[in-house]
Amino acid sequence: MTLAVMDTLSLPGDPAKANEDAFGHDDHAAVVMDGATPLGDGLMPGPSDAAWIAQFGARRLLAHRRDGAGGRKALRGALADAQKSFAALRRMPPQAMWQTPCASMMLAFCAPSALRSFAFGAPALADAPAGAATGTSPASALTRAQGRRAEVEFLWFGDCAALVAQEGKPVQVIGENFDKRAAESARAAVLAREKGISPAAALSRPALLDNLRAARNRIGSAGHWLFMPDVQAAAHVSRRVLRLAPGAVILLASDGFLALASDYGAYSADTLLAAARDRGLEGLGAELRAIEAADPGGESHPRFKTSDDATAVLLRLV
Repeated sequence: MTLAVMDTLSLPGDPAKANEDAFGHDDHAAVVMDGATPLGDGLMPGPSDAAWIAQFGARRLLAHRRDGAGGRKALRGALADAQKSFAALRRMPPQAMWQTPCASMMLAFCAPSALRSFAFGAPALADAPAGAATGTSPASALTRAQGRRAEVEFLWFGDCAALVAQEGKPVQVIGENFDKRAAESARAAVLAREKGISPAAALSRPALLDNLRAARNRIGSAGHWLFMPDVQAAAHVSRRVLRLAPGAVILLASDGFLALASDYGAYSADTLLAAARDRGLEGLGAELRAIEAADPGGESHPRFKTSDDATAVLLRLV
């Protein structure tokens, strides 16, 4: 089975700045990366350290997968590549963790051989060459395919997430996005009250910078790992494997896109995935920006930026 791309979207939070999200896909894998907003001057060449780690990570993850690596092996290879490149290209070593580029990630991986029969766990038959005599009609072949499931592996860091729809079942949420976003919204509201400012206003950042840096300094410690230039992060990635039938729909997204459900309450996980499938991602992106434009300071929906980068990849298992 393969992961067929139905739609993609990636919107910068500010059109005048670099998009610090990235995504990539091939027949058997797809990934969304969300670079953590820099909290000071960058260490790497280019417009943004966050954009660098997101783009580099997505590119190297898929390169290792195409070389035959499984999901976790591809992740370890990509992290090792990032560690080597960061050491070689940075202007100086970071003095604190908040200076180190890091990113949230959601990776979906369907191994070409990860196909199993419903009945008694029997292995799938190998694909026959085109035109070969198999003794079965196209209709019976389709029926047989519908009786199998593929093992789809999800690996993630941070608050990127996956929504998975299977026929006759509620949407499954992979990742901790909804819990993490609720906690961040509460933190933004508390800090804004303490400082007497609007949480998402552009001039708020200097007043909140110490708090944001202190939170970022926890990255790389227990429970706070992200995709970063440190191969040790591979041991701390979250993982889940689902057995999915053909036709399953998967939405991978950064927190900026998922805010439609997690922050703004315009959708539930079920209705967001249904809208993405039935109406497409472009319209949802426009709806997202309209909600944010109506609340630029974050008074109704407390957050640290008026608009975040928003990225989504919609897939179907075929």
